[in-house]
Amino acid sequence: MVREKKPPSIVFILEQNGFSPNKELTILKLILLHNKQYFIFLDFPKGEKLKETEIPLHKDKNGILHLDEDEVRKILEAQFKKENIKAYSFWTA
Repeated sequence: MVREKKPPSIVFILEQNGFSPNKELTILKLILLHNKQYFIFLDFPKGEKLKETEIPLHKDKNGILHLDEDEVRKILEAQFKKENIKAYSFWTA
C-alpha cells in the first residue's frame, strides 16, 4: 500500500494492549495519509517478532516483550528508502 499510495511519510504508534484476547501487549499501528483519507495497518506479535513486518520484540527486565521506538523508525525508513519515506512516532512527531 505504501508503494502504491506514495505518502511522504508514515506515522506509527506503539500500543500497549493488555486487554487483547491473545495477550499481545505491544501492537504496531501504521497510519498513512493519502488524498485526505487515512489508511491504518495493524501488526501483532507472533513469537518474538511482529507477524507482518517481522520487526523484533525485546524483553524488558520483567520479561515483557516490547518494541523499541528508534528501531521501528529505522526499520521502516530502511524498508521504504527507495520511496524516500520518513517514519515518525505519533508520540514524538
